[in-house]
Amino acid sequence: MLHFEMKKNVFIYTYGCQMNVHDSEKMIGRLSHEGYTEASKPEDADVLIFNTCAIRAKAEQKFYSQLGRAKILKKKKPGLKIAVAGCIAQDAKERLFRRAPHVDFSVGPQNIHLISDLLSEKIPRTSLQENPGIGTLEYDVKRADSIKAWISIMYGCNNFCTYCIVPYTRGREVSRPSSSVVSEVKDLVCKGYKEVTLLGQNVNSYRSDTDFADLLRKVHDTGISRIRFVTSHPRDLSHGLIRAMSELPNVCEHIHLPLQSGSDKILRLMNRGYDYLGYIEKIALLRENIPGIAVTTDIICGFPGENEDDYLLTVRALEEIGFDGIFAFNFSPRKGTKAAGMNDQIPEHIKTERLNNILKVQEHVTLEKNKLLEGTVHEILIEGLSETDSTMMTGRTRTNKIVNIPVVPEPAGTLLPVLIRLARLHSLTAEKISSLTDLV
Repeated sequence: MLHFEMKKNVFIYTYGCQMNVHDSEKMIGRLSHEGYTEASKPEDADVLIFNTCAIRAKAEQKFYSQLGRAKILKKKKPGLKIAVAGCIAQDAKERLFRRAPHVDFSVGPQNIHLISDLLSEKIPRTSLQENPGIGTLEYDVKRADSIKAWISIMYGCNNFCTYCIVPYTRGREVSRPSSSVVSEVKDLVCKGYKEVTLLGQNVNSYRSDTDFADLLRKVHDTGISRIRFVTSHPRDLSHGLIRAMSELPNVCEHIHLPLQSGSDKILRLMNRGYDYLGYIEKIALLRENIPGIAVTTDIICGFPGENEDDYLLTVRALEEIGFDGIFAFNFSPRKGTKAAGMNDQIPEHIKTERLNNILKVQEHVTLEKNKLLEGTVHEILIEGLSETDSTMMTGRTRTNKIVNIPVVPEPAGTLLPVLIRLARLHSLTAEKISSLTDLV
């Protein structure tokens, strides 16, 4: 009889946040050590893994639609094994198998290190238990990029925002030891990586043998050229962190600081732990201490109880703060969260109308801010050829703006000074110059 262990081709579908992208890299790394190879398309795979996101209904619907197509593939290829990982696996538990009997295995975000044991049937087909030791796990990561790398510094979340399912699917906060994080960064520096992004649901609440500001200093001492981090919670953004960002030259001048709403009433209903005045005071501190910093944010449209005045306060916030960019979404009720059971749920057509207007307002703000960059000099990290124009190369500024330049001899991974010639809504066009002080 042919044993399942002999089947060695795997394909991973990844949905959702940067944490999921990095979790997929960890699973591929783990499986590579067990002799698996990554298939280029699902039809070539012996194993399909769905690394799922449950934060919004749309992501969940997209997953179940793709899972339905996998059922057809499995009928054509009976030996195909299907595993579901990530937040939907953790949230749905046994309901997943009742809804999709063609699924063979499920594994939650805290247990992806067990993926090879699951696939070889050394352990039961579900692995959804709490994993208090997750912060001490070490992974052999197979990274999708050879220049920029994701690094998990903590897992889980303690905030319990009323709309968010993450604390229920990813568990309580657990931070990695700083020595483990620093060791991983040092290894990346030796391999030629130029940029790391430190990952956590709320990096500002990192607490291990030190705090997040000090962790930034330790990572900076590795010599890595660029340091980014996501995501920051406004409540926990400290003066010490702002000071570290201002003092460490390799920490990029960009922060993603989710506002969610400009209305104090809605912020209270969301259990965000700050008010609008406190938020804008922290924005002022960031801009005062870190000149030129880019600030991006998240906005939720149509949270339960949001009336016209609340919505207009969010519009005012966008105009007043002047974010470089936003990620805005309609409120999506998630079963098991407090917000899903709140009164005064907003009709979908009102949510969508408000969302469309918010996006239009922000487009105007973003374009105006980008236009101010025309004629200015920036350093970009070249990422490679443009995916849409073979005569251009693409890179990013320290403020995380996409920049396109005519093809240069310098390879991907080069830090290059450029002069911004043209600003558009989603990208900038520039030309190479000899130095950051060259304005010719």
